[in-house]
Amino acid sequence: MLTETLEQIQFLPSKRAIYVRVIFAGLAAMVLFKGVRFFESGFWYDNQAADFSAFHIVAQRIWLGDLDLTYQFSQFARMQAESSGGATSFMPWTYPPQFDLLLAPFGFLPGWAAYSLFTAATLAAYLMTLRAVAGKHLAQVLVISFPAIAITIGCGQNGFLTGALIGLVCLNVERRQVLAGLALGAMVMKPHLAVAAGVYMLLTRRWTAIATAAIVVVTSALASTLAFGPQIWIAWLGAIKESAGYLEQGLYPLYRMISVYASLHKSGLPPALAFWGQMAVACLALAAVALAVLRGPSTRFALGVVAIASVMISPYAYDYDLPIVGIGLALLLPDLFILASVRERNVVYGLILIVNSYGLLQSARLAQEHATAEDLDRYFTPAVAGVGLLAVLAMLLRILLRGTKIAKAALRDEPADLLPRAVRVLE
Repeated sequence: MLTETLEQIQFLPSKRAIYVRVIFAGLAAMVLFKGVRFFESGFWYDNQAADFSAFHIVAQRIWLGDLDLTYQFSQFARMQAESSGGATSFMPWTYPPQFDLLLAPFGFLPGWAAYSLFTAATLAAYLMTLRAVAGKHLAQVLVISFPAIAITIGCGQNGFLTGALIGLVCLNVERRQVLAGLALGAMVMKPHLAVAAGVYMLLTRRWTAIATAAIVVVTSALASTLAFGPQIWIAWLGAIKESAGYLEQGLYPLYRMISVYASLHKSGLPPALAFWGQMAVACLALAAVALAVLRGPSTRFALGVVAIASVMISPYAYDYDLPIVGIGLALLLPDLFILASVRERNVVYGLILIVNSYGLLQSARLAQEHATAEDLDRYFTPAVAGVGLLAVLAMLLRILLRGTKIAKAALRDEPADLLPRAVRVLE
């Protein structure tokens, strides 16, 4: 059984250490391999590009003085075509200007070096944060999260950075609100992934953290305005509007998206109905956060629900955002051992593993068949991750809605050494 196989890892320290070392070594080898691959051949191959290619183009355009053009899809498509030698693959640019500031130094590096530095640094930050959150459960979380980590390395996205930031919010919200607020404010680069954490701060009245996050957002916005000019905000808002049209038309690779919107739209529902379905799920996810705060067995369980809910709010979320779910699982595990049956844990582990693996497996299949963005309609590529995450949320709600008084008593009586030390400080 999946549960027994995964949970046996944690009971033998020597076995846990071996798993962690092997996985860390494997991840380092993947980053090295991709860096060498990009050094030899560039970001573009088989008419496709790694996502980091867009990051690098934006970083270069900052120093050329025409960053605002990257927010115009037609202009950015031309830049990508010029960079690739004529390839037709296109990735729109919709990140807030604050993320542009972060990318600026990478414009001085060749593409392969910029990728290697960015990915290695953010991966290291994520793994250190995950270790602090997971404690003795690290090996188990790494095994379940490995596919999502692998696909994030492969495309060079910023999922490790957002995962580390959400993890830092969870680690520090109880005793170091300023640090939690700094991390939450830094999530301005992907604000749709910070909604659940923001709601948690409001519900628990973490006013210091909220004020700190607001200061970070305002300060970074002023810095972006000084660096790029006020017109950058007009350009960004225009890109957001154009991106909404792309999403409605299904021009993004929906099979790699992890939202219920993508699942419904890909199954044939009109965009309007899919959007309302996404809004219903977002409300349900935020209701789960509120319920976890009010009736949850522990602070760490509530924060675990926050992390899971973070990727369920927006219709625009990808498989490279799933490292946040790894943080959520790490927070939930100690309580799940006590509150959930073996069968329930088996369902939770299996669902998260499927969600983490699906985009990677589909991408590998499509690459094997030499599929391109233009002919994806010829292939069977349903979007299942959103449904999987919804099922995980339903399991967590089931646990929350039953006997929480008994659950809290069980947690109080549980020997302290069963709980990761780094997580217990959240109580």
